[in-house]
Amino acid sequence: MKSQEIRETFLTFFKQKNHQIVPSAPMVIKNDPTLMFTNAGMNQFKDLFLGNSPIKDKRIADTQKCLRVSGKHNDLEEVGVDTYHHTMFEMLGNWSFGDYFKKEAIEWAWELLVDVYKIDKNRLYFTVFEGDEEDGTPEDTEAFEIWKAILEKNGLTTDKILKANKKDNFWEMGDTGPCGPCSEIHVDIRSEEEIAKIPGKTLVNNDHPQVIEIWNLVFMEFNRMADGKLKPLPAKHVDTGMGFERLAMVLQGKKSNYDTDVFSPLTSKISSITAVPYKNTLDATLKTDVAIRVIADHVRAVAFSIADGQLPSNNGAGYVIRRILRRAIRYAYSFLNQKEAFIHQLVEVLSEQMGKFFPELVEQKTLIIQVIKEEEESFLRTLEKGITKFEDYIQQAKSKTIDGKFAFELYDTFGFPIDLTQLMATENGFHIDMPSFTHELEQQKN
Repeated sequence: MKSQEIRETFLTFFKQKNHQIVPSAPMVIKNDPTLMFTNAGMNQFKDLFLGNSPIKDKRIADTQKCLRVSGKHNDLEEVGVDTYHHTMFEMLGNWSFGDYFKKEAIEWAWELLVDVYKIDKNRLYFTVFEGDEEDGTPEDTEAFEIWKAILEKNGLTTDKILKANKKDNFWEMGDTGPCGPCSEIHVDIRSEEEIAKIPGKTLVNNDHPQVIEIWNLVFMEFNRMADGKLKPLPAKHVDTGMGFERLAMVLQGKKSNYDTDVFSPLTSKISSITAVPYKNTLDATLKTDVAIRVIADHVRAVAFSIADGQLPSNNGAGYVIRRILRRAIRYAYSFLNQKEAFIHQLVEVLSEQMGKFFPELVEQKTLIIQVIKEEEESFLRTLEKGITKFEDYIQQAKSKTIDGKFAFELYDTFGFPIDLTQLMATENGFHIDMPSFTHELEQQKN
């Protein structure tokens, strides 16, 4: 099943369940001081959960553009190294605002995954919240019993239902805001031989690249206050989020998100431009593959951000976007031997691939290409000098600690974001004296 069909099937399924299909909200948030970027499908509905806005449609479904590179949900350092973390990703979701609750959400999730998408039921696992003494929240026995009834009806046992703690099964948008217990659905895509050796249930929530969460069913019941306490919401809601890229990997029989048709047009184009083959390996030590994955991921994040009105800059959300793009440029420079700007050429591929569903990519294509190209050319002018200076420094270093003053020089003179210097330091077995760097930064501000 091609990715466009996967997306359309999801939306059609919930339209038939009387959900209103709505467009994705912008990925860049302008009117919420608690968030820079949309990091989950529910962000645009925050006021509906809190009871601050009137509810027009009690049932909604969509696919939401999300970015997770800052704050509570930050996946940047995993991107490219593994096969399933991303900066920008799509979140397929369905919502109930004071309408249906756990029973329907769970039963429909099973119906879509098993009956419609035809995922092997034997490869699925389900987690439920075990409760948390500190918050005073009880074990979610209701969700457990609903899953139990479904499994028994389909000839499966309850050992597929796993209890998990607050870290894994209590979803929160941020430090404050709507939240609640959740039930996650995981799928084991390993070979039959591997499954016979190690049961999948022992690998759930253990960062195994082929035993992964694909859908999170969140039961919004609380509002996390500034003092950390939970206050019941005016009504109970459902907020689900399914990773589109991961679902495509499962349905297309791949072992990596980057091998699906969500990313393969981009990785193929990168290989063509750079003359570096993409070997589809899961080995994180093959830096050329890591670099190709980084660039394929990051150009999506940057392009969609620009399309949503956020240009790269030196502060706030703009700084985050610039940092993402510079990370891609640095990987291209260091591991693909690219000394000239080329990432902007990928925007045409992205526009052709996703422009039908996200027309802003087509409408803003010229601007996106221009901005990325200018950013590339500007950063490449200083990148070579900065990397040479860094390499000279570590060759002469007498310890594994990088002086904060030197890290600040790279930041101030050569435009290196501190996390880029940290990345290079880690790759070479070094660490940065961050208090010293922070002191230099504060001195500059004063």
